Amino acid sequence: MNSILTDYYPTFRKYQALRTQLMDSLTDDDLCYTPGGANLTLGALCAEIGATEHAYVQSFKTFAIDFTYRNPEPGLETSVARLAAWYQALDADLEATIAGLSEEDVKTRQIDRDGWSLPPMIQLEVYKEALLIFYGKVSIYLKAMGKPRSQQWQDWIA
Repeated sequence: MNSILTDYYPTFRKYQALRTQLMDSLTDDDLCYTPGGANLTLGALCAEIGATEHAYVQSFKTFAIDFTYRNPEPGLETSVARLAAWYQALDADLEATIAGLSEEDVKTRQIDRDGWSLPPMIQLEVYKEALLIFYGKVSIYLKAMGKPRSQQWQDWIA
């Protein structure tokens, strides 16, 4: 085991849990909601954070990040069950990939971010920030839809 997995990951899981709570509160019909204008549907926004997590998982495998991936699964953006299953698979892959890093990797390797780089611990922290940005966006959708939010969501996000 490496220091990221032992020292940081238990807390990081709490941030991932917010997304699970979100999926538990949504219906397939909710995923079609958009607040208007140029905003994505809620389902498209949810697919986008999945693609972001995919990029981060791959970055811990290849030590370079690439944000071009989009999940081609038909109906993904309109199915809570499909999104939740994808998130679960991504979360498991992320944890397994982090667990597979040696302490030497954690301490010395850098992940290329198109001309600049970060150590793996900071890379995971940046992904946590992406989750928080996603949750902030989704919070606006939930409020506009009149959807309840978990206590953790209310305490951590608003």
